[in-house]
Amino acid sequence: MSIIYVLIPIAMIFVAIAVLVFFWAVKSNQYDDLDREGVNILFDEDMTHSRTSQSDLNDKENSEENTENSTPMSTAKKNSGKPSDAH
Repeated sequence: MSIIYVLIPIAMIFVAIAVLVFFWAVKSNQYDDLDREGVNILFDEDMTHSRTSQSDLNDKENSEENTENSTPMSTAKKNSGKPSDAH
């Protein structure tokens, strides 16, 4: 019977930890999108890799467009090292 005096506080500590972990998960938005994770298991891994590769390609294209649309000052700096034909 004396073991119950030990088990009840231990059980209360476990419940308190579980409640704290639950509130932390809710506060850190762990439960915002429950549908997506349930559907992800239905897709192949190849599909997720191709999406990542496609997004990487899009990022590279966007960065190339940004360098092409640079300001005239940066273009002048790039061209300053080249010999000019207008002498």
